[in-house]
Amino acid sequence: MNKIDLKNLTIEKAHQDLKKGEYSCQELAEEYLKVIKEKNQELNAYLEIYDDVLKQAENAQKMFEVGTATELTGIPFAIKDIILIEGKKSSAGSKILENYVASYDSTVIKDLKKAGAVFLGRTNMDEFAMGSSTQTSAYGVTRNPIDPSRVPGGSSGGSAAALAANMALAALGTETCGSVREPAAFCGLVGLRSTYGAISRQGIIPMGNSLDQVGPFGKNVRDAEIIFNFLSRYDKEDSTSIPDELRVSLKPKNSNSKSKKIGVPWHLFKEGVDPEVQENFKKSLEKFKKAGYEIIDIELPYCKYSLAVYYIVMPAEVSTNLSRFDGIRYGFSAKGENLLDVYKKSRAQGFGAEARRRILLGTYVLSHGYYDAYYNKAIKVREKIREEIVHAFKKVDYILTPTAPVLPFKIGEKLDDPVAMYLCDIFSAPANLSGVPSIALPSGISQNNLPFSIQFMAPHFCEDSLFDVGKKFEEIGEN
Repeated sequence: MNKIDLKNLTIEKAHQDLKKGEYSCQELAEEYLKVIKEKNQELNAYLEIYDDVLKQAENAQKMFEVGTATELTGIPFAIKDIILIEGKKSSAGSKILENYVASYDSTVIKDLKKAGAVFLGRTNMDEFAMGSSTQTSAYGVTRNPIDPSRVPGGSSGGSAAALAANMALAALGTETCGSVREPAAFCGLVGLRSTYGAISRQGIIPMGNSLDQVGPFGKNVRDAEIIFNFLSRYDKEDSTSIPDELRVSLKPKNSNSKSKKIGVPWHLFKEGVDPEVQENFKKSLEKFKKAGYEIIDIELPYCKYSLAVYYIVMPAEVSTNLSRFDGIRYGFSAKGENLLDVYKKSRAQGFGAEARRRILLGTYVLSHGYYDAYYNKAIKVREKIREEIVHAFKKVDYILTPTAPVLPFKIGEKLDDPVAMYLCDIFSAPANLSGVPSIALPSGISQNNLPFSIQFMAPHFCEDSLFDVGKKFEEIGEN
């Protein structure tokens, strides 16, 4: 076997190599297991490496031998610890689910199993996906492989770090507000937040039901596209999954035109954006101008309220979803003198500080006397945000912003300032609140060798347009 160049390996190249017999699925998996053994102790990207990896790879190899292999057969995946795999632990990064073993496969896992993908292990994450840095996990901080003194972003930081450190060839995360795009940005990867309802949420431990989506990480745009195309389908088991005929009707009629109009909402850049990030963004715009794209200033007046709306809607849904963890039915249970005491102690000891903060906030905004003042008002503004984004796409084909307002920050830097941490989501929230797809793309390297990133939004179910513009940016970025 020739030595496998993991650094430059992509899904497409690995598939061709496996088809030609350059190496086997088992040999490919073994190479990744070696890197995990070497790097994971420092980075803490994986919480667990599965003991059946080589068995999975052996089964994948048989698919090549009988001619049933797909493009994802034998591809080693890192899976976020919130996505259920039957017979495997899924803790959602929380002590309260420390020993929970999934009794069934999530739909995305079922689809990947049919495709012959190999699951290396479950990756670290902010507890119940609440965070932008993978520092709130009950199982320790994940470090950024580019600079281990910095965060990898969150909440899907473990998946992003695993891929960026060559400890996987592909990775899945979930996103409620930037939880795929921001780690992609901080780790120099491509990350996709798909249209709400495009990929099944069945078997995903929920954070915010009206916001959560599974998203792929890729080393390049094509890798993210391959994974998305495999996973995007209607799933009758998921009540939020969009049927095929509705997908067609939601997609704009002119979405396949050759128009090249990029809208930039400059008014959202007024505060909190790092000057280096602004400068890189302007350079990226110049590249698009030279490539023949038309740059148009657009106004999204309601979008400035996106973060405020998100931090009302999301905690409300969090408090509802996490109320089931009571120390009685499943998960962590603390001993108490009576039933109420068990409830109190189990939740106090089982949930971390950030989870408790959001549960309390959500309970408050849903409580009698505050429901109309906060939650109902936020829902109305959310609809206005969705309407103005849909309207903007009648004038432009894409909306472009930086992915995150800052570069990867030091571990511990923002932990004591929740508001500063929440501001990392300033450019993420509009896509999640409106349900449109968005892709994060690497856009250069800073003086300190940290990755820059830009993100495109497109109309509902226009992921193909995002992949097109992403590939174009990869081309012009090299020139």
